[in-house]
Amino acid sequence: MKNIIYKRLFLLIFLIVLSSCTEEKHLVKVEGVRIEINDTTSNDANVEAFIEPYRTHVNNTLDSTLAYAPNTYSKSDGVLNTAIGNLMADIVLEQTNPFFRSKTKNEIDMVLLNHGGIRAPIPKGNISARTAYQVMPFENSITVVEMKGVDIKKLIKYLQKSRKAHPISGLKLIVDSDFEIVKALINNKEIKDEEVYFVATNDYLYNGGSEMYFFKQAGKAHKLNYKIRNAMIDYFKKVDTISPKIDDRFLQTN
Repeated sequence: MKNIIYKRLFLLIFLIVLSSCTEEKHLVKVEGVRIEINDTTSNDANVEAFIEPYRTHVNNTLDSTLAYAPNTYSKSDGVLNTAIGNLMADIVLEQTNPFFRSKTKNEIDMVLLNHGGIRAPIPKGNISARTAYQVMPFENSITVVEMKGVDIKKLIKYLQKSRKAHPISGLKLIVDSDFEIVKALINNKEIKDEEVYFVATNDYLYNGGSEMYFFKQAGKAHKLNYKIRNAMIDYFKKVDTISPKIDDRFLQTN
C-alpha cells in the first residue's frame, strides 16, 4: 500500500515539475532606478588605492613638457586664417607626408581641416601632450583623398561660401571684396582641372562632416592610421619653440 502511495506521490511531483518547465514565461514589466554619481558620491578607498598609481602615471605623461609657446594662439585671432589653424594644417602636412610618400610614392599637395575642430587655444607657456588633447579631443584620423582639379574647385567654392578660417596648407587663395576668386594656387601653381591632387583631411570631414561633401564625391581615399592629435604630439616633441603666424594663404583684397 505504501509503495502505491509513494509511486503516486512521485508521479504527482514529476508532473508538477514537468509543467513548470514547459510553462511559457512572459516579461511583465521592466523597472529602472536612476543612480546619480557626482562629487558628493563617496569614494571607495580600495578602488582609489588601486587606480592612484595609474592616475599618477597618466598625469605625468600628459603634463610632461614637449615644447614652448611664446604667445597664446586662438582660432578667433584671424578672419580667414589663424596662427593656430595654420599650425595644425602645416603639422598634418609635415608629419604625414613622409609616411604617405613611403606608402604611395606620392606627395600630399594640400591640407584642409575645419575651423570648428579646434576646441581650445594653445596657451602661452609649456606645451604638453595634454595641450594636444585639449586642442584636438576627437579621435579623428588623417585621410588623404585623390581629387582632380575640378573637385578642388568645389572645395574652393566651399571656402568662398563659408568665409571661415578653416585650416589650410599648400593651398593659396586670394578673393576680392565679393569673395570672388582672384588667385587660387596649389604649391604655387595654377590648378588644372584634370590633374590629380592629394588632399589630406580627417575621416570626419571625408565622411561629410561640416558639409564637406566634395571629399567623398571625389576619388580614391587613403585612410591612414594616424590621428591628428598624435601628429601634433609628434611635432611638439621635435621642436623647441613653436612659431605659428597668420600669413597670406587665404586673403581678401579691398
